[in-house]
Amino acid sequence: RNLTDISLLESFIHLRYVDLSENKLQDLSPLSSLTHLLWLKVDGNLLTSACMQELPYLQIISFAHNHIKDMEGITHPRLANLSLKGNKIQTAVGLSHSQLLSLQILELRENKIESTAGLSLPKLKNLYLAQNAIRSLEGLEGLDQLTTLHLRDNQLETLDGFFCSMKCLQYLNLRNNGISSLQEVAKLQVLPMLQALVLLGNPCSDEPNYRLEVLVLLPRLQRLDKEFFEQDEQEEANQIRQKRQEEEK
Repeated sequence: RNLTDISLLESFIHLRYVDLSENKLQDLSPLSSLTHLLWLKVDGNLLTSACMQELPYLQIISFAHNHIKDMEGITHPRLANLSLKGNKIQTAVGLSHSQLLSLQILELRENKIESTAGLSLPKLKNLYLAQNAIRSLEGLEGLDQLTTLHLRDNQLETLDGFFCSMKCLQYLNLRNNGISSLQEVAKLQVLPMLQALVLLGNPCSDEPNYRLEVLVLLPRLQRLDKEFFEQDEQEEANQIRQKRQEEEK
């Protein structure tokens, strides 16, 4: 509707669901009086900041496809799902760890983030970081409830930065990065619950016996590149692993 002004909404204090997508908004301050708001969608506007007055019951926000450059000023205590997909964010630093105690889903695809430092959110379960410019994994040790991590289409060459404290991580997507050696994949042995891994599009996926070698390194893995391991693959990997362990003694 090409809206540029939403000041009329200030009087609708009991609104709970608001969708203002595909307008030309630059200012969300009139929403500060909507203290009963549960759900807000403002995709495809002209916002340069996600900063808003704290709203006590707000649980879901989508700021996708705006011009937001940082994550400062997001402090809603019950926020569980936050999307900042398709913005211009360069750093993950800025989210208020002490106030975002309910955040479980964070969508940061299609930004310009270079490092994961700053994402230590205690309740986070799903983290989407595909299509950024991430070269290093930092500050992930506090994500002890994370189950899903998407890092597709980044610039990772090493897999340092994973920790045994990430005891719930089950799904890891590393498609189309620069991981050239299966020795890097061995660093994922610290993840006790990892069940599904995607490595297609990395140089290491062209190595001989790639599927088998990954299973030798990660015996608890159930799926590689979306395909489940067959029982005969698991048995062969077990034999190779045992043989190598005996040779090392």
